[in-house]
Amino acid sequence: MARILLVDDEKIARTLYGDYLTAVGHTVTAVATLHEARQALAADRFDAVVTDLILPGGDGMEVLRHVRERHPGVEVVVITGLDKVDPAVRAIKSGAAEYLVKPVAPEALQHAVRRALTTRDLMRENASLRRHVALLEAGQRLATTLDREKLATATTGALESMGSANAIVLLERDAAVGLRTQGTRGLPTGAEETVVAWLREQLLEARSPRELEVPDVPFQRVLTFPAVEGDAVLGHAVLFYADARDSEGSASEAASYLVRNWALALRNLGRFAAVEDLAYIDDLTRLFNTRYLHLMLDREFQDAPQTHRPFSLLFLDLDHFKSINDNHGHLVGSKLLVETARVVKGCVRDHDVVARYGGDEYVVMLRNTDSGGALKVAERIRRTMETHRFLAREGLSLKLTTCIGVASFPEHTRDKATLLDLSDRAMYRGKRGTRNVVYMAAQDLEAPPAERRQGSTGT
Repeated sequence: MARILLVDDEKIARTLYGDYLTAVGHTVTAVATLHEARQALAADRFDAVVTDLILPGGDGMEVLRHVRERHPGVEVVVITGLDKVDPAVRAIKSGAAEYLVKPVAPEALQHAVRRALTTRDLMRENASLRRHVALLEAGQRLATTLDREKLATATTGALESMGSANAIVLLERDAAVGLRTQGTRGLPTGAEETVVAWLREQLLEARSPRELEVPDVPFQRVLTFPAVEGDAVLGHAVLFYADARDSEGSASEAASYLVRNWALALRNLGRFAAVEDLAYIDDLTRLFNTRYLHLMLDREFQDAPQTHRPFSLLFLDLDHFKSINDNHGHLVGSKLLVETARVVKGCVRDHDVVARYGGDEYVVMLRNTDSGGALKVAERIRRTMETHRFLAREGLSLKLTTCIGVASFPEHTRDKATLLDLSDRAMYRGKRGTRNVVYMAAQDLEAPPAERRQGSTGT
């Protein structure tokens, strides 16, 4: 049954009420004063307290307040010889489960304790249900998040509140670097870099939950939960606890559940990225396509009022590409387009955008680059193309040149369509002249023929 603390300064009452409660299976500890009651509560665990309202050196209301403040979940039944309404109202408002007036019959005391314990159990069940519902909702939010940064923030927050962790490190598996830091929270200032580096080394090949002994951190216990989806380990959540007891029971179960949903979100992010690649990547060259180029241009124009940074477009068209197809076949032509993509990418920075615009046309968006810088990059590409021997491994060693048009924001225009048009016109000027040349945009340049705008001529 239950463990009951009985507080009454009258020995006869302690014996009598103790017998009443023992008769129905409860284990009773009887004390006479407020001080003894506090000592007993500190030394042992009780399910309920039965206390007299009038005690030497204090009263039953102080017992009630002490229990509510220091021992939540323990129910209190108040007994008094005062047959008045006010003490009863005061006790119930202060959190007493029951209020009995002496003399108390055995059945009345037994029933009051039983009802108090039933109320406690219902409250615990309700609290547990609320925790489970909150945990379920948190897991669903994580599993459906398709923004990597928001996912890291939401996961660390959920693990901190529901997993009771004092610090968290999220490591995501990356094919290129092994384990990449996705999010951290709560680590001591100055120790984050060292701790994360140590964890990345320790967990690189780990596949199951484990306890870690992390050097030089002020935590009693460190647990790691792998983010597993199917047979793949997608990452690790590392939870740090200042008090080892906080990592036990429901906290550990909650952490495990949240990490499973984090793993599902990581899997969804991977699938979403793969689908996104299909939408934004050119099938042949594996460069970005025009859809992605327009997306990036829209973003640059949107950010420009705040950043005040220039950017430039290079419009490239291969010279006499049609003759390559005619003389060597379309398969060789396709391979040449792929190699051209590699050559152009090798001439620009990683954060610049290189896109296949269509046919044998390419567009390069140079971030934070004015027209002067863009001319230098364009000339670098032109010279590299001119001196490169294409398909040398296939024994062909073909020569190929390109015309490049340059247009810059905000120097030439503040409009996306106009920026593309001006760079295209500058490129076309080279096509009509000597070819293998770079031209800067100007307002009076001739527009390309309408039929060339619908696709590359391959000339």
